[in-house]
Amino acid sequence: MKWAAMPAPSLWIGASPIILASKSASRRALLAAAGLPFEIEPAEIDERSVEEALGGAGETAGELALALARAKALAVSRRRPDRLTLGADQTLTLDGRPMHKAPTKAAAAAALTALAGRSHRLNAAFALAREGAIVAEGVESAELAMRPLDAAQIGRYLETAGPAVLASVGAYQIEGLGVHLFESIAGDHATILGLPMLKLLAALRGLGLLAL
Repeated sequence: MKWAAMPAPSLWIGASPIILASKSASRRALLAAAGLPFEIEPAEIDERSVEEALGGAGETAGELALALARAKALAVSRRRPDRLTLGADQTLTLDGRPMHKAPTKAAAAAALTALAGRSHRLNAAFALAREGAIVAEGVESAELAMRPLDAAQIGRYLETAGPAVLASVGAYQIEGLGVHLFESIAGDHATILGLPMLKLLAALRGLGLLAL
C-alpha cells in the first residue's frame, strides 16, 4: 500500500500566499505562528522621504506608521498587482517626538539614555494592497516604561546584545535581551514586535481569506 502525504490543515483560503513587503524577522515569525503563508519581497522605499512629505501636516506618529506601511504595500503591489501585499511599519515616540533606528553603537547608547527611566509609545501599522490599491489597513499602539539605567548598564547591554540592536527603533529588541530594560509594558505583544496581528486577522477575515 502506498501512502500519500496529506497537506497540513490550514485556515488560509486565499488563492496564493501573502507577499510580505518587509525583511523583519519578527513579522515573519508572527505570520508563521498564525499559520499565514507568505513570500518575502522587501519594498526598499525611502522612508525619510515619506516622513518629510508628511512634515508639518499635523500627522500623528500612528499616522506616520500607517503612511509608511501604505507606501511599502503599494510599492510591491505595483510590481505584483495580482497578489495581496502586506506592508508594515513601526514608529517610536518620546514626548511626542519620533525616534529612528540608531546607525551606530554610539547613537544606540544615546537613544537608550534618552529612553531610560521614561515611558514611550510604539505605533505599529499594516496595510494590505492589491492591484496597486489599498484594500485594508490598521494601526495599534503600546506604552512601554524603561527602567532607569546608568551609562555602565547601557554599555553592558549594548555589548551583550551586539549589532542586532541597530535593526530596531529605540535600539532594543524586547523579544530578546531588550526585555531586561523594562519596568512595565501596556499593549499587545504583537504590536510591540511591529505588526498589529488582531487587526490584521480581522482585515483578512473581512476580505474572505480566512476559514476561522
